[in-house]
Amino acid sequence: MNIKNLYNLYTISSGVEINSKKVKKGSIFFALKGKNFNGNQFANEAISNGAMMSIVDDPRYTFPFKNIFFVKNTLFSLQELAKYHRLQLQNIPIIAITGSNGKTTTKELTAAILAEKYNLVHSTNENFNNHIGIPLTILSMSKKTQISVIEIGANHEKEIEKMCSIINPDYGYITNFGKAHLEGFKDMKGVIRGKLELYDFLKKNKKKVFVNGDDPIQLTNSLGMNRYIFSEKYNSYVNVKIKYSWNQKNLTSILDLNNLQIVSKLIGNYNLYNIASAITIGNYFQVSLKKIKKAVEKYVPNNYRSQIFQKKNIKIIMDCYNANPTSMKNALTYFNNQIEGKKIAILGDMDELGFSSKEEHQKIIFYLEKSNINTVFLIGEMFFHTTIKTSDKVKKFFNKNIFIQCINNYCSIILNTDYLLIKGSRKNYLESIIDLI
Repeated sequence: MNIKNLYNLYTISSGVEINSKKVKKGSIFFALKGKNFNGNQFANEAISNGAMMSIVDDPRYTFPFKNIFFVKNTLFSLQELAKYHRLQLQNIPIIAITGSNGKTTTKELTAAILAEKYNLVHSTNENFNNHIGIPLTILSMSKKTQISVIEIGANHEKEIEKMCSIINPDYGYITNFGKAHLEGFKDMKGVIRGKLELYDFLKKNKKKVFVNGDDPIQLTNSLGMNRYIFSEKYNSYVNVKIKYSWNQKNLTSILDLNNLQIVSKLIGNYNLYNIASAITIGNYFQVSLKKIKKAVEKYVPNNYRSQIFQKKNIKIIMDCYNANPTSMKNALTYFNNQIEGKKIAILGDMDELGFSSKEEHQKIIFYLEKSNINTVFLIGEMFFHTTIKTSDKVKKFFNKNIFIQCINNYCSIILNTDYLLIKGSRKNYLESIIDLI
């Protein structure tokens, strides 16, 4: 089955699905494979559940009379179908957002601001930002879409290049360059090369890039490009000038733009540029400042990203959707330098660091030992196996279950603190700890 024929069927379908149990009536099921699953086995189940057809890449499961059709590679076919769909909707502007940290927050804020002007803003659902999620995101874009904001995640070089070939973005923004996915990128040079693949695509296709003028890597590598720059500095090349401040009492970030003060519920110095970039993109697309302010101030972080809770007189900063050395250090620096009072940090392991894992975890502990954070609980094998010993200030636990078993021993310490930061990679599921406080 070639892509054109498949696309003709897609246009009369109810959409695309990769989970046989979630298929909608009239949808197309793609049988994807992974290390621990083989979607080919569920092709028939998808038909029984209402799919109009199933696409498989194992000939043993091919039954044309049941509308189960064979292709050489289902993932490739899914990506090619998305690419073909994008070609039919070239008139819809797409903003691609990538970076080591802050992608989802920036994407959500940008979409919220644009929604103040456009009736139908399409964007990445949750964090569907990888080689599977991006094709699904593109295929969820209807002809009525007025503008789209798509998030690109990557854990190795050439991945963003591949995703750009599917998305074909008209605009792009890189949030930052940090120590994330070092297992795949190897080092910071690999991270930078990988993220700059977005610039390469935009430059080659003469598209526009949004640039944080306070980031020397972005500023240098965007020279000669069609760019729109925001900065706190007053330079002639800056398009949007933004000043930053914050309020500890209310744990809010404050941005000043053209004498207009915008107060965000997102906290942390590391979120200021995320907010500023979304404001800048809205400004470029001529969303009024009044509406930009409305969207930013209405936005409430969720999914354990910079969320604030109040429990038993403790202000809890829940930032545990994910973590890498850069985001961890940024969160701790903010917590250490900008928050005054009794402070406790509960931190979980940082994943996908490869050979750098032990060194990066030890660097975090070295910082903690010199910080003014009163008590630190470290959870996970990687933190546990660092050479630094448990002390009165820094306490290590092999896993979360052991920490939970011991938490009663530290109740008096936790309940007498003013602020609590919870930060760690997704696999730690540290958000469950809040129920124990």
